[in-house]
Amino acid sequence: MRAAYKGRMAELAGLLGEMAGLAGNAMERATQSLLQADLSLAEEVITEYDRIAELAVVAEEKAFALLALQAPVAGDLRQVVSGIQIVADVDRMGALALHVAKIARRRHPNHVLPEEVNGYFAEMGRIAVSLGAAAKEVLDTRDPERAARLRDEDEAMDDLHRHLFTVLMDREWKHGVAAAVDVTLLGRFYERFADHAVEVGRRVIFLATGRMPSAEETHELPAR
Repeated sequence: MRAAYKGRMAELAGLLGEMAGLAGNAMERATQSLLQADLSLAEEVITEYDRIAELAVVAEEKAFALLALQAPVAGDLRQVVSGIQIVADVDRMGALALHVAKIARRRHPNHVLPEEVNGYFAEMGRIAVSLGAAAKEVLDTRDPERAARLRDEDEAMDDLHRHLFTVLMDREWKHGVAAAVDVTLLGRFYERFADHAVEVGRRVIFLATGRMPSAEETHELPAR
């Protein structure tokens, strides 16, 4: 009975790691499609999001089956409930990459971004991809120390997001309202992608230590 439970939990953990890897890859290609006005890459992201959605359904079904059939308690219950919550976070990461790709597709063959903000989004994309890879890593390893460091990477994303608004609010902005709306939405998509990756890290810390850190203290490893 116990061996079967552990096997099913390992399957669930593997699905979560696979989803995080797909979400990170999706954001990498979505960013390339955005910066290069590459329609084929945008279409790939849009089409392949279905795979993330399918895995989310399978992962949720496995988690609810564990709840219903195994009736876990204490630490086991914590693992299953956290798994359900992580599914939602990683699925949302994939959906945010999808939103980026859809904007790139909608504006094709034109570039979405004015040249002066390309550098911001290139760096935001790099950070997002790094956070996606880190989310997969901590889901695979359950390393609370690595999970805690995701907050530091998110702070760099937050800084870029704030600086982006200074560009938008500058009187010298000459690209019109539509471009400003696109840039605002895209900036929010990248920021939220990073936030969900950090939330995955918080839940891994909870799994490993039994304590859910606050958003402010995620970069500090909680006491066991």
